[in-house]
Amino acid sequence: MVLVHFVLRSLQGKRDFIWYRQIRSNKKLPLSRKRVLQSYPFYSHLNEKYQKEFEHRVAAFVDAKKYRNRYEGTITDEQMILVACVACRLSFGRRNYLYPLLSTILFFPEPFMSPTNESLHKGEFNPTAKVLAISWKDFKEGMDITNDNLHLGLHEFTHVIHFESEHSSDIDAERFKKYTRKILLELMKPETRSKLDATRFFREYAFTNQYEFMAVLVEYYFESNADFKIEFPSIYSHLTKALLYKEEWILN
Repeated sequence: MVLVHFVLRSLQGKRDFIWYRQIRSNKKLPLSRKRVLQSYPFYSHLNEKYQKEFEHRVAAFVDAKKYRNRYEGTITDEQMILVACVACRLSFGRRNYLYPLLSTILFFPEPFMSPTNESLHKGEFNPTAKVLAISWKDFKEGMDITNDNLHLGLHEFTHVIHFESEHSSDIDAERFKKYTRKILLELMKPETRSKLDATRFFREYAFTNQYEFMAVLVEYYFESNADFKIEFPSIYSHLTKALLYKEEWILN
């Protein structure tokens, strides 16, 4: 078994295929939380096998994280489950899906003042404190409007994955780092830069820095998948491999 493990790990590193994901998918959600899960379109889109695995991952994420309101108020099942759903949707191709460098989700009712630059933020990951702060209003809006390429949850969880790729050596982190480099190299090609300038396909904020670029790419990947694939096939292919995503999971 140990030998098989190392052979699979070696192949994973060379070929980037989805190797064994987890031995069991046996965690279940209580009924009130399962109803929220069932309302999530990505879950409904999955076949029975992947639905079982997705529920297991969502339940494991909820158990692994702390949820806090910045101000008074009780954390609702909707808040817990929908945040877990977005996190697990993004990491569904990964074996290590629990974001180990994140421990707490902190909810604000609306955009909040960031202590780092004293400006309003809709979301912010603090890696030192292992806290992801999000505006619940904007998180929900990002989920409910599915065709504007603005999805706060996917954007912020991509930042967490990107940070992890620079501070971890596990197979998923190494893969994300590898294909992030390939994407950045693709951006340096004159023909790619020319097409980016001509089409203005990605919103301007994507070009703030490499971290925002990757987060914006992920938003477009999930909300304008077909157009992204046609317009920038090389970047699309690299991002698919970075996330190790299967086409059957994509909502069109």
